[in-house]
Amino acid sequence: MEDIVQLQYALDTFYFLICGVLVMWMAAGFAMLEAGLVRTKSTTEILAKNIALFAIASVMYLLVGYYIMYSSESSILPSLGFLIGGENALDEVLAGGDEAPYYSNRADFFFQIVFAGACMSIVSGAVAERMKLWAFLAFAVVMTGFIYPIQGAWSWGEGWLDEIGYSDYAGSGIVHMAGATAALAGVILLGARKGKYGPNGQVNAIPGCNLPLSTLGIFILWMGWFGFNGGSELKISDVESANNVAQVLVNTNMAAAGGLIAAMIVSRILFGKTDLTMTLNGALAGLVAITADPLSPSAFAAVLIGAVGGVIVVFSVLGLDKLKLDDPAGAISAHGSAGIWGVLAVPLTNADASFGAQLIGVIAIFAFVFIASLIVWSILKAVMGIRVSEEEEYEGVDIAECGMEAYPEFTSAKK
Repeated sequence: MEDIVQLQYALDTFYFLICGVLVMWMAAGFAMLEAGLVRTKSTTEILAKNIALFAIASVMYLLVGYYIMYSSESSILPSLGFLIGGENALDEVLAGGDEAPYYSNRADFFFQIVFAGACMSIVSGAVAERMKLWAFLAFAVVMTGFIYPIQGAWSWGEGWLDEIGYSDYAGSGIVHMAGATAALAGVILLGARKGKYGPNGQVNAIPGCNLPLSTLGIFILWMGWFGFNGGSELKISDVESANNVAQVLVNTNMAAAGGLIAAMIVSRILFGKTDLTMTLNGALAGLVAITADPLSPSAFAAVLIGAVGGVIVVFSVLGLDKLKLDDPAGAISAHGSAGIWGVLAVPLTNADASFGAQLIGVIAIFAFVFIASLIVWSILKAVMGIRVSEEEEYEGVDIAECGMEAYPEFTSAKK
């Protein structure tokens, strides 16, 4: 019996860690997606932001974030004691009992770290091309160490949202809407890129520099999402859990497909052309939408949930442009608008969820993250400034903030 328990423990821990690695790989997807959607003169800084924010998220979540999010007494999700030589988790397993953990506590900690990093990655693309690098990194400290874990504790940390029945399997609201909401607060204070909006209300397209790179980014995110949603089952060592993981991965894939196809069709109808950037964000919106509950729907229902997300993201991008809210990567729409839809769609296929609890969760998370982020952004704006000068923006934030260009031969030749 002891050998079986140890085998299950090892298998679940290994599965958890591999899923965490897949989610960490999503950081590369965000970096590639955003690097392709900005101009050549903004590429180096967007790459610097994406790799630095993951490092900051890792350290801040170790120091305070994990404790804030999971500080309640629990043998499955303990506080930081295990990081400084706490009780061996396997001893707890062998002791028996329903509350014994299925996997290493350190594996859970690693899995939670990469979620915090993913949440902050969403902010990066929305504030691209005009934000100071160090202002962004300062916000990342607060976002990953405090804002994200506080609202995460309300549900995943067995807090008040969990008590009223709020359901968010892998984080359409907790991760994606939260990141998009923080981005929205930043975009409002930051303002649009120069030349994005004309005096008569026209919207001027600012094309990205490398759509092949953005497409690669979506493929990476699509792949990483199997760990994002699949790992949220938490274990795989029994028949029920294994079947659940299979269902989750199938639904995750089908929702992405549904979102992509829907966005492609809508963009063709609206613009008379097939807009690749809308198509890419359609896949992303489908993934975000299904994340709130990738287990309950049938595969076809997952396609429909993703498709609605794909439609929403197109109209959301257009709506934000009408409001003159400049989001170069479409992150607020793909993660925020589609994230809200995903949370509210849970009761459609999950009889244990209620629309009232889901709505309360959306409102609470949005209100807290928006107000907290607006306060932090405002403090940063007053203390160090959050936007580069007009001259630096024209020259490019790569030179202004990083002192180097991503494509020096290409940009030099153009000059």
